Amino acid sequence: MKDKIWNLINLLLTANVFFVLAIFGWFVIGLCGRASNIDLGFDLWHRLWEPVFMPAISILMAGAIGSGIYQKLSKWWSDRQTLADD
Repeated sequence: MKDKIWNLINLLLTANVFFVLAIFGWFVIGLCGRASNIDLGFDLWHRLWEPVFMPAISILMAGAIGSGIYQKLSKWWSDRQTLADD
C-alpha cells in the first residue's frame, strides 16, 4: 500500500514538473511578446502568478524536499533493520 501511495505522489510531482516547465515557457514567450509589443498572454500569466503558479512551484519544491527526506529516512530505516537482523 505504501508503494502505491508513493508511486501516485511521484506521478503527481512529475506532472507538476511539466506544468511548471510549461509555465516557464509561457512566461518566456509572453515576455518576448511584450518586448515586441505583441500580446502573447503575459498579462494573463501575471494575473495567474499568485493564485495558480506560485502554489504549483511551492508544491514542486516541497515535494522535492519531502522526497529527499523520505528516501534518506527509508535508507536509514533499512540499514537499521539490517543491523538488527545480524
